[in-house]
Amino acid sequence: MTFQDAYDTLLRRWGVPVEQLDLAGTHVNACGPSDAPPLVLLAGHGATSAVWFTVAPRLAEQYRVYALDLPGDAGRSTATPPRTVEDLMAWLTGVLDALEIRQAALCGHSYGTRIALTYALRDPARVNRLALIDPTDCFTGLKPRYVARALPSLLRPSPARTESFLRWETQGLPVDPDWLHLAGLAAVEPTTRPVLPRRPDVQQLQTETLVVVADRSKAHNPDQVARRASAAGATVVRIKSATHHSLPVLHADEVVTALDSQHDRRQR
Repeated sequence: MTFQDAYDTLLRRWGVPVEQLDLAGTHVNACGPSDAPPLVLLAGHGATSAVWFTVAPRLAEQYRVYALDLPGDAGRSTATPPRTVEDLMAWLTGVLDALEIRQAALCGHSYGTRIALTYALRDPARVNRLALIDPTDCFTGLKPRYVARALPSLLRPSPARTESFLRWETQGLPVDPDWLHLAGLAAVEPTTRPVLPRRPDVQQLQTETLVVVADRSKAHNPDQVARRASAAGATVVRIKSATHHSLPVLHADEVVTALDSQHDRRQR
């Protein structure tokens, strides 16, 4: 099976009509009522927008969902990859403009949280709500052991190394085989080095923010993430059974419930 075949396999599992858009080379998978509030999904590095297959269909019940493939990363975007943080922020602004979205909710996982949080701090007028799913390098750094364990799959990428790393981090949880297969193939897709914004000054955060913490995450210290997110004014939801890479796939119920609660609080 090719990477594109594996991508389509996950996309079919969304179970709702998906409109595949090309916005000047940025690939967007969209679903949900066209007149519903917009929600933009930003996946982790190498995960592709198809990874939201357990979450997006349920969010589409009350949102117009836009899941983005980052240019330069694995996926279907063909736009020029961002080279600087300014490029990265301009890219997201360009996507919102092309979709004619004046203000949206942003939801990211892993690397996607770093993009979402940096953007919300730089342009709070464009972001009405923020959801960060096990955020990396937002409230605290990565654990050295996690970085060391990831290095072989980064320096000499192969499907086997990536799948081994993901099985190690998910710690025996029932990993979805279609997701694991796509992640392995994504590791050897032609990509560029991701742009890494500096860790944001979260004390300047003005946007209503939800932080979902995976209590079994090997990526960082979950207690520290929760404590610092709470100190920054975020609402923190902890998922005891989750690891960093089991989110969002294996914990759709908890993730969607947390997002729904955030939405309900805003409507009061």
